[in-house]
Amino acid sequence: MVSRRDFFMGAGAVALGAGLVSKAGAASLPEAPLMSDATTQPPLMPSTGRPYNPVVTLNGWSLPWRMNNGVKEFHLVAEPVVRELAPGMKAHLWGYNGQSPGPTIEVVEGDRVRIFVTNKLPEHTSIHWHGQRLPNGMDGVTGLTQPGIPPGKTFVYEFIAKRPGTFMYHPHADEMVQMAMGMMGFWVTHPKNPNFMKVDRDFVFLLNNFDIEPGSATPRVNTMLDFNLFAFNSRVFPGIDPMVVRQNDRVRIRFGNLTMTNHPIHLHGHEFVVAGTDGGWTNPASRWPEVTVDVAVGQMRAIEFDATDLGDWAFHCHKSHHTMNAMGHDVPTMIGVDHRGVVEKINKLVPDYMVMGERGMADMGEMEMPLPDNTLPMMGGQGPFGGVEMGGMFTVVKVRKDQKPGDYKDPGWYKHPAGTVAYEWKGPVPEPTRSKSPGGQLTAPTNKPDGVELKARKPSGHGGH
Repeated sequence: MVSRRDFFMGAGAVALGAGLVSKAGAASLPEAPLMSDATTQPPLMPSTGRPYNPVVTLNGWSLPWRMNNGVKEFHLVAEPVVRELAPGMKAHLWGYNGQSPGPTIEVVEGDRVRIFVTNKLPEHTSIHWHGQRLPNGMDGVTGLTQPGIPPGKTFVYEFIAKRPGTFMYHPHADEMVQMAMGMMGFWVTHPKNPNFMKVDRDFVFLLNNFDIEPGSATPRVNTMLDFNLFAFNSRVFPGIDPMVVRQNDRVRIRFGNLTMTNHPIHLHGHEFVVAGTDGGWTNPASRWPEVTVDVAVGQMRAIEFDATDLGDWAFHCHKSHHTMNAMGHDVPTMIGVDHRGVVEKINKLVPDYMVMGERGMADMGEMEMPLPDNTLPMMGGQGPFGGVEMGGMFTVVKVRKDQKPGDYKDPGWYKHPAGTVAYEWKGPVPEPTRSKSPGGQLTAPTNKPDGVELKARKPSGHGGH
């Protein structure tokens, strides 16, 4: 983390909005720390203000603050950033304080909060505090509740964090462009009583997606549905850190959805309950066990479970194409097509041409085919038994018996006890018994029934799917 004191001391670096300085008493702005590291940072323990149990932002960090006459002051800088989505690919995004998503803001229920927002984008912006109860003029909707923050200016938002819960922040100014470019962040308001809803590990992250063409670095901002990169906190597997816990820890995972579609988030090996939503904590009597929870656009969910079972447990979106990474929507389905003869002819013109897709898509994860610079391969993650065949919205919850409390370091791959890994059967395999009726055969009968003409028609519509 790097201080920005020198940056703000530069002549003409920031122009403050007239009238806002005197109201906020901001003769000196609080520092705006900068984060350039894309790995998960340790929890930010509160050194001032009221106590709380901090969260851990997956591949992110929490924003430090200063206390000023009882007010908790933060400084966000909206700016162009370079975000490493995974080793081998960096994206040119817009974000806050060097990162996209921006830093997590943590406060306590009842805190008076003051946030300075400096705009270093090439256009005006604002910040909407998604889900918060606050004065209407602090809601951050450009043109409705405030003017946009012009480039080079700093605006001040001030309100009381009235209710504990899980929230987000994002622009309400040229929203489709700015959010497609990665402008978003997480907000947690902790309860006054640190023992209320207390857990041992509390993880947070945002769901996001981008449309970045192979070989390029800037998202296509007008895409509405066909995204090719799906991410947890702007990181894609295998570049996502694991969520490391101690066996029998009570674990909370909070996530918010600022993409253009819903995401069914699935946890392996454990059941969980939905303990919180955008509206606050759920009534314990209303909770039921789940292994998948659907998160609609603009929603937030907080799930909780006891990490009872040791292992490396997959945690991912259950829309399969959201865990493929670097999708190609126009790739034809070639399953069952024998095009070896065609390959021989093509190789005379294109020596590096490779057969793809005739046996499914798994081979693509193992192919070492040349890719454009700054492009991630599909399904490129490796595990202890070979290719994981996942990318995008996928990470691992690592449950370990000997993980120390507060230790989030990656312990490596799980060492399975003898006899607990699926293995190959070496004995004889009998031939399957098949029905003699046409419906039980592998293929349709070659002789069509008398008087019946069989026709096949290719479906139309839904172009591009």
